[in-house]
Amino acid sequence: MKRLLAIELQKIWKNRASKVLTIGYFVILSFIALIASIKFDIGNFKLHFAEMGIFNFPFIWHFNTWIASGLKFFLAIVIVSMMANEYSYGTLKQNLIDGMSKKEFILSKFLTVILFASVSTLFIFIMSLLLGLSFSSYTEIGIIFSDLEYLLAYFVKLLGFFSFCLFLGVLIKRSAFALGFLFIWFLIEKISYGIFKFEIFNRSSIVDDVYAFIPLESMSNLIVEPVTRLNAIRSIQEAVGENSTKDYDIHFSSILIVLVWTAIFIYSSYVIIKKRDL
Repeated sequence: MKRLLAIELQKIWKNRASKVLTIGYFVILSFIALIASIKFDIGNFKLHFAEMGIFNFPFIWHFNTWIASGLKFFLAIVIVSMMANEYSYGTLKQNLIDGMSKKEFILSKFLTVILFASVSTLFIFIMSLLLGLSFSSYTEIGIIFSDLEYLLAYFVKLLGFFSFCLFLGVLIKRSAFALGFLFIWFLIEKISYGIFKFEIFNRSSIVDDVYAFIPLESMSNLIVEPVTRLNAIRSIQEAVGENSTKDYDIHFSSILIVLVWTAIFIYSSYVIIKKRDL
């Protein structure tokens, strides 16, 4: 496994665009820390993000994983390009000639996906821990390490999304078309959800139950937006007579759905490679 992973990392590092995107991804992730320095003082109106409690334990685990999950598209480009380059540069055929089996080839790609998801999760854990220790009003050990399930959900979300990107790269071969298909799929899910939810089924929860099994929506459901959990936002909602009924918890069923999709994407990628005339 180490040999397979080393081969993939070498390919990525030798590709200038992939190297820049990977480094840029982690640099941008670190910019989450800059949110603490955002302050608005306009007359009597004052808005200091660090004082709103976004970096309080355990809320910080929810907030940072949600923010970071929105940046996953940087690595999506790397993963799609990683697969597309195998066709463009003929390295896939060369690897097979050199003795690598098709099963090992897909395994090497999946190991890279796991590595990206793992390193991203570890990065968010360390950064959130440091930010929390610097700004949180609550620093008791029991509070600090509660709600860590958001990190698990973040890892699974990246694992599922990157596996989907790998599948599209295998299926479509060209990175631009694969990324375009990914964007179109995203739009189809969102638009169809809106039509069924608000036009056909009159806000029925049945639509949410069904769409919980759709690929991108199931990944999105893993970490619900945390902003409405803030006391300041809740106070505003209560003032206008609106009460939020969102469920912010991480559910095992949601994790299981994404893991099933991950298995489907990886196995489908293997089947395509196995049957395709290279």
